[in-house]
Amino acid sequence: MRDPKTFRSTAWFQGDQYEHLSRRAWLRSEGFSDAAFDGRPVIGICNSWSELTNCNAHLRQVAEAVKRGVWAAGGVPLEFPTISLGEMFMKPTTMLFRNLMSMDVEESITANPIDGVVLLCGCDKTTPAQLMGAASADIPAIMVTGGPMLSGRWNGEPLGSGTDGRKLFEALRAGRIGEEQWAEVEGCISRSAGHCTVMGTASTMASMAESLGMMLSGGAAIPAVDARRYQLAEASGRRIVEMVLEDLTPSRILTREAFENAIRTDMAIGGSTNAVVHLLAIAGRAGVDLCLDDFDRISRETPYITNVKPSGQFLMEDFFYAGGLPCVTKELLPLLHGDALTVSGRTVADEVQEVQIRNRDLIKTLDQPLNPEGGTAILYGNLAPNGAVIKQTAASPHLLRHRGKALVFDRYETLRARIDDDLDVDENTVMVLQNAGPLGGPGFPEWGHLPIPTKLLKAGVNDIVRVSDARMSGTSFGTDVLHVSPEAAVGGPLAAVRTGDEIELDVPGRRIDLRVDEREIEGRLADRKPPAAHYRRGYGRLFLDQVTQAHLGCDFRFLGRNAGTSAAGAPS
Repeated sequence: MRDPKTFRSTAWFQGDQYEHLSRRAWLRSEGFSDAAFDGRPVIGICNSWSELTNCNAHLRQVAEAVKRGVWAAGGVPLEFPTISLGEMFMKPTTMLFRNLMSMDVEESITANPIDGVVLLCGCDKTTPAQLMGAASADIPAIMVTGGPMLSGRWNGEPLGSGTDGRKLFEALRAGRIGEEQWAEVEGCISRSAGHCTVMGTASTMASMAESLGMMLSGGAAIPAVDARRYQLAEASGRRIVEMVLEDLTPSRILTREAFENAIRTDMAIGGSTNAVVHLLAIAGRAGVDLCLDDFDRISRETPYITNVKPSGQFLMEDFFYAGGLPCVTKELLPLLHGDALTVSGRTVADEVQEVQIRNRDLIKTLDQPLNPEGGTAILYGNLAPNGAVIKQTAASPHLLRHRGKALVFDRYETLRARIDDDLDVDENTVMVLQNAGPLGGPGFPEWGHLPIPTKLLKAGVNDIVRVSDARMSGTSFGTDVLHVSPEAAVGGPLAAVRTGDEIELDVPGRRIDLRVDEREIEGRLADRKPPAAHYRRGYGRLFLDQVTQAHLGCDFRFLGRNAGTSAAGAPS
């Protein structure tokens, strides 16, 4: 157990210089007694609450529960805000600001008298941003996510926010439902604070936090407004005080083995394709050498066993009642690094020893999976030399091997403007979107789930192959090839595709190829005119200057562990 004299906060408050007196006095001005600086661990509560982020709109109440736990364990809780990234409202995309939030988190931790930190998050990018910042700061940290909202129901059927909303919108465009029914859906699809009710990016990244060992076991799937989430928050407040005394830091938890466990879990739950880019970025902050080949290797070895939308049938609320992520971990244990350490101080195997799986319709066995391979596959080929991803468990089986002629759009705005036109398309068409990657978007927006042309929807065609250098929402579904790297905006082969070219997709063979002579491709790329830069000043310019490509995690070059980390020391 650590001597309190070694706490970071001690250097701020203990001493006989003027600055020590003034810091103590300023805390007293907030109503704190000398118990706030008498050698107890100071615990920061890093809160991404915002009314612009519905997923995180209840985190003030969650923070109060954390404080109860911190005080009960003998610590001093001090809550502080960071920017919040709301997926529904921010333009052009929250992904543009993930790295900025991670920097906000890191600097807020390291610049203040904090001995340990509880990370409060929920919406898609807030979770990886906080994990990235905490990994860089490397003081004791534990995560509490906001949890999924309550499930909606319409016409007696459960509605998964995101996934079923998209399906019903296609039904509206095809004329299968009317405006009145669409208004009814609006009124019932989102019933409470909390993130999406399917295995979208928010649910996936909460599961990744738990599978990495950065969250107390069982926390990922508790519904947002369930009292047990506040109990989890209180327990996390107690635990972070113990972690400070044990000096249990992220660098001891975020090991190579932890990341392999997270990837394997992601494959087993049919997680969002966004987990790939986020895990790569978090690993870079932790100094763990991770690459796309690790994802594909583990995907080939790991069955998909979790029957949750958009790949499956059920919702996150059902997943929680079935036992949640600990049950998946228990089933996967023969394939996991069971001795990996978690924030509880116990190993992964220890945490799930007594777990019982309550619903075999939802969580399958390894020998009777929903799919013999994991949810995400990594593709290579002359169209994606550095890789691309596809959520194979949410794709149409008949399209996993496919050849078709390309219909190319070089801007998302053009695609949206023309999607209802009488386009020259059929069920074999391969839709292609260029200039939607990290630089081209800008910010790597969720445009990759390209809308099906209205002409095809009315003909009963609900899926076609779609290829882009964009991301897609984890709540999306369909045969979407994403994250094509290098992106078109930097001269990747995707920029050479023209309408009428033949593209071949072979997911079992892990290939995506443009069936055009290589010399023709080289000539087209040599003649291309690079798109104009989206930003010339401010944070946008920093992003364009420093962001890496999709296959490297889209972090800033100067933020990786090998580029040097912030010193988590105390002020002089």
